[in-house]
Amino acid sequence: MTARTASVRRDTDETRITLAIDLDGTGRADLHTGVPFFDHMLTQIARHGLIDMTLHADGDLEVDAHHTVEDVGIVFGQAVAQAVSDKRGIQRYGHAYVPLDESLSRVVLDFSGRPGLFYRVDYVRPRIGDFDVDLLREFFQGFVNHAQVTAHLDNLRGENAHHQAETLFKAFGRALRAAVTADPRMAGQIPSTKGSL
Repeated sequence: MTARTASVRRDTDETRITLAIDLDGTGRADLHTGVPFFDHMLTQIARHGLIDMTLHADGDLEVDAHHTVEDVGIVFGQAVAQAVSDKRGIQRYGHAYVPLDESLSRVVLDFSGRPGLFYRVDYVRPRIGDFDVDLLREFFQGFVNHAQVTAHLDNLRGENAHHQAETLFKAFGRALRAAVTADPRMAGQIPSTKGSL
């Protein structure tokens, strides 16, 4: 099978980001965004998605973490889109439920070629440490826009904001892993009756 890897660089007046991924990795993560909680969440995607990921982001954190988190989502979406190329042979769909103590989240993905984010997460508090939980939606929005993925992300229950976020990112990693998995029965085929995605 052809290597499913990608490297993306993004330089703006607000952020400078380099990212390399391997969709057929072991979950190794070397992440440096300057936002420790965000690094912790991205590590969940790598580990549970079995995606090797090397990321360095230098953003305007003196303003806040918004630009860094959003732009990492953009770059990650671009990298995944590059790595799956024309999507021949992939499962296309992926879903996962993940619990963590009292919290339970569900993520369903479709590599449809149509970006759409349906995000239903009512965090029990607005901040985890000094991290604004609103930024997590911005990460996923950046991802779906640039990976051309439809994503349904739901936290079904939770009483601890850290647990809510962590189950969401773990479920996202598991769903992503399922969606990009190669199916030998689909070798060379586009997983759509339209013949393109």
